[in-house]
Amino acid sequence: MNLPNKLTMARVVLVPVFMVFAALCGYGTADFNATFALIAGVVFAVASFTDYLDGYLARRDNLVTDFGKFADPLADKMLTTAAIIYMVVDGVCSPVVLALIMFREFAVAGVRMIAATSGTVIAANMWGKVKTVLQMVTIIFYYFAAALAPADAIGVVSLITQVLCWAVAVVTVLSGGIYLWQNRACFMNAK
Repeated sequence: MNLPNKLTMARVVLVPVFMVFAALCGYGTADFNATFALIAGVVFAVASFTDYLDGYLARRDNLVTDFGKFADPLADKMLTTAAIIYMVVDGVCSPVVLALIMFREFAVAGVRMIAATSGTVIAANMWGKVKTVLQMVTIIFYYFAAALAPADAIGVVSLITQVLCWAVAVVTVLSGGIYLWQNRACFMNAK
């Protein structure tokens, strides 16, 4: 397994670590723990950086593999979906946003599975990468702002996070539509 693929797998391993601290932070409750929110944010930021790093190294060193094309977006989805679920639980992200993200991911996964039956591996496109970066920026903002903002700023942090989540929803729907359009031959020619 090459270094980019190891970084992808490290991101997968960091998902449950992030989830533990995200679950323990208790944003918006009397039991809120800013330290746990900050740790969740740091773990998420480190995991997000591995997404950039593994792609950069794979392209720079010509180490792009079919495993990486499959595992990298899967690791991203695991990380960002887990975070957005916790944000919904915390009341700073609408369940509609989560549903749109999930619908898009199921549709894209379906196209990839159909393509795989013919031996084709479809890598993420630019719009999928924009969507992922915006998701990651939103999540990092939320956890760091929740941890570092004064207690009386909870409303501002929540409002900004909600606006960012809706921006994520718009880009998610746009990127999904573009992805499906670009790969329409996969499901139009499916048996």
